Formats: sequence, structure tokens, C-alpha cells
Amino acid sequence: MSTSNSMRPRMARRALIALCVVALLAAVPAATVAFPGDPTEALNGVGSLAEETTDPLLGEDVHADFASAFFPTQSRGNRGSDVMAIQYLLRHRGYSVSVDGIFGSGTESAVKSFQTNNGLTADGIVGPNTWGKLVVTVQAGSSGDAVRAVQMQLNEKHNYGLSVDGVFGSGTDSAVRNFQSHAGLSADGIVGPTTWKNLIWHYEVPAFGLASLCEYGDTGDAWGTGATIGQLTAAAQAFYGRGYGPVAVGDISLQHGGDISGHASHEVGLDVDTRPIRTDGAQCSYGTSVGQSSYSSSRTQALCNDLRAYASGHVKVIWFNDQNIINSGCSKYLDYHADHLHIRYCERSHPNTSYQC
Repeated sequence: MSTSNSMRPRMARRALIALCVVALLAAVPAATVAFPGDPTEALNGVGSLAEETTDPLLGEDVHADFASAFFPTQSRGNRGSDVMAIQYLLRHRGYSVSVDGIFGSGTESAVKSFQTNNGLTADGIVGPNTWGKLVVTVQAGSSGDAVRAVQMQLNEKHNYGLSVDGVFGSGTDSAVRNFQSHAGLSADGIVGPTTWKNLIWHYEVPAFGLASLCEYGDTGDAWGTGATIGQLTAAAQAFYGRGYGPVAVGDISLQHGGDISGHASHEVGLDVDTRPIRTDGAQCSYGTSVGQSSYSSSRTQALCNDLRAYASGHVKVIWFNDQNIINSGCSKYLDYHADHLHIRYCERSHPNTSYQC
């Protein structure tokens, strides 16, 4: 699985987002994370090595494309570029928040204040109604934090390489028009509600140039929502800091979602496959499986813990067939998941209930 050469330069900006969370990583040691158990889950072995073709939680087939674009619901515990957009827009509206890509207590408090001041339910959850009030129409000649939000989104979602300087100049205008054409919109250079919605909804790819991340598998299917990529990157940074090597990422979704070969899911940018961790830390080069001498249960447990810790409240399930990790409450059994972890991220609200937290 490899992204096009045009996507590679994004790693510098992705690294900036990753650096925003580094200061918090040491505060959540893997051993202290607790997970709810599920005594009704079938625990009947580790499964076999085979292609993943079943999905017990997927109740409907969802084909994601621009025609069904929507504002993704973001709430406390989310991370990534879409959270950064919220923070920039709040700053544009006069609220004092840090732009760090982490939806923490400060961002939640600012969102609640914004909601109260705009006649919305003050629940701290940024859903379609809050997004609709929050976004600001900008165009050539505009300036400020709303423009920075647009520039950052264009960089993360489509690798335009813009300076995030808050000045809507010719370069930003050209990038906006190019993105609008890509999304099938009128290329007028005006970032109004519809362009905002398509931009925020668009998937992005991880920065595989980071030391903490690498890719394996097929081509062109490593696209995820802003939250998926932000949360995965933060977990990988934490895990890599433990000295166990990088996180090897496989399938996520296609650029605009839709059917992906060999899977019943991975269609909406919220499912991620990663390799288990090897005793030699060489999971970027080689796979392993539960029961093999190269497989490290303790290191894979640490990865599972970090994946949950850095997406607090936004992991629906992790499927992986190591009995010890299942017993810890971090993963659940599913056939054919002995050679990879399948992480399903979730949101407080989503068109498909299989992805609702």
C-alpha cells in the first residue's frame, strides 16, 4: 500500500500535528489504561490466517463519495486536522483556544460557550448544526484564523503545500478552485458552507515518513478521516516512544471511501488495520501472527492500549485474536484476525450506526 508521490510532502505538516501531542504522550502509560470487558464475547481461539471478509458490526453498506459528504461529528477525545479546523474557527470567532488538534477540556468549554451564544444545545459536541454556525465564508482578500483553517485543511486533505499564514492570496485561491473541481463543485474560489463541508469530510493519509509510522500492503487504500489519522498518529508516536518500533499500517479506506477489495468494511475512513508487533520490532518489513516465535504479546498489548488511550471514547472495537489481550478487555475475537489488528474508530453521531460511539 503506497500513496502517490504527490502525497509524500505532507509528512512535514503531519509531523507538526504530531509534535503538538508529544508533550502529552508520557502522561498515559499503557499499563494504567483500563477497558470495559464483554463477558458475552466468544473466546474460541485465535482464528486463522485468511483474508478479512466478514464484519459483524456492519449493518449496512455505505459507499462514501462527495454526493454523501457531511460534517463529521467531533467531540472530546477526538484528535486531528478536523479538530484543528474547529479550533481555528473558534479563534476566528473570538474564543481563546490552543490550536493543537486535541479536543480537550479547553476546546470543549469554548464549543459550549459558542453553542450557548448561538442558540444551540450546549453539549460540547460539534455536529452538523454547530459546524453550520461555526464555518465562515472566506475568499480572495480574506484574512485571519478562518483562512488558516482552510489552508491547513487543503494541505492535510490534498497536499497543496500552502503557507498557513491566514492570508487568502493567489496561492490559496488557486488551491481552493482546484479542490472545488476535484469535489465536483463550482470552482469559484469562495469557501462557503458547501466547500467547507466537502473539505472537512475529505479523507487524508498518514505521514508514513514519520519514524513512528510505516505502511504495508496494497496501493491507494490508506485514506482515513481527519480524526482517524490524528488519533492513529498520536498512538503511533506514543508507542514508538516506548522503544518497540513503528506501527505498520495496512488498509484504511480508499480516497473517497467505497468498496475495498478483500473487506466487508473499510469504506468510511474509520477502520484501520495494523500489524501485530514483533519481538525484533521489524513489523514494517515482516508480518507475524499470534503463536509465532516472532510475535510479542506484551508489545502488541502496549499497542492496543495506546490505540485506545489516544482516541479516548472514540474506539468502537479492536478485533485481534490474542487471548491475553482479549482477557484484558482491549480486543475482541473475530475470525481471521490473528495476523492483524482491526481498529474501528467511532463518532458520537454517524450516518452508519456501526460507527457511532
